[in-house]
Amino acid sequence: MTIRSVVFDVGETLVDETRIFTRWADRLGIPRLTFFGIIGGVLAEGRELTDAFTTVRPGFDLATESAAWRTEEPGSRREHFGPEDLYSDVRPALDALRDAGLGVLIAGNQPSEAGRELLAMDLPVDGVHVSEDWGVAKPDPAFFERVRATAGVPAGEILYVGDRLDNDVDPAKAAGMRAALVRRGILGYLHAERSGAERADVVIDNLTELPAWIKDSA
Repeated sequence: MTIRSVVFDVGETLVDETRIFTRWADRLGIPRLTFFGIIGGVLAEGRELTDAFTTVRPGFDLATESAAWRTEEPGSRREHFGPEDLYSDVRPALDALRDAGLGVLIAGNQPSEAGRELLAMDLPVDGVHVSEDWGVAKPDPAFFERVRATAGVPAGEILYVGDRLDNDVDPAKAAGMRAALVRRGILGYLHAERSGAERADVVIDNLTELPAWIKDSA
């Protein structure tokens, strides 16, 4: 089937999360390189990201700490992103996809605040949707059914783009969609080297590769 709609994950697909974890390292009071190394080690072992926090601070509770941080620094970015965190290829890629006549959506596991931030960036997309607003998160099949319904085209005509096999490629393929794995961020590089990366329809290093690949795959 011809791809008619492209749907993007958020973290480490559109948004570079380096500044977010830099701020977390500073808040936790450990060297930034140390925290990044712990995150990489935890993720390479297939563990949850939150395990990196509890490794540094046993008993750490993300919700409690986030609430305290919000109270202490209500005007700061804290664990959130802004337009300065978009990868440089995002706007050119989105523009090219729209110019090619494709539907373009953002749908990822994010809080409502992130959805509002993305909307404020005025990106060239047809809609921005986040898991907190939908009440369902990846890799739940219900999330990808919402993606299909929102895109308004058959699942086989949707390309889902993300940086993970477990949350993006595999559930998208199970839903009948096509999937692109982007090699960036810690998990993007790790997952591109794993057995199973071949399940992605394409592995890319830059989002601007998508328009030509979609045209050639038609």
